[in-house]
Amino acid sequence: MKNVTSRWGVLLLVALLEGTHRFSELRRKIGGISEKMLAQTLQRLEYDGFVQRTSYPVVPPYVEYRLTPLGRQIGKKVRALGDWIEENVPKILAARESR
Repeated sequence: MKNVTSRWGVLLLVALLEGTHRFSELRRKIGGISEKMLAQTLQRLEYDGFVQRTSYPVVPPYVEYRLTPLGRQIGKKVRALGDWIEENVPKILAARESR
């Protein structure tokens, strides 16, 4: 589950919840990720069965990425966890300061 909970894995899963994207679209959508890291993370998520890669035999190459049903399930849970954290950051910080 390291790939799902990694910084880039989380961001990719959430981005792909919006639908099918090309590599370049994902790179623009996720600021700060290098091409190498994006490619590696997509490969790992594909290997784990969360992402489906579709390559079209055209020139120049055209490749799309989308979540599998399993990927949609984990993506929704990851997004919900992120939303919960964002909502509760003030409470978490207050708890830290009170110690």
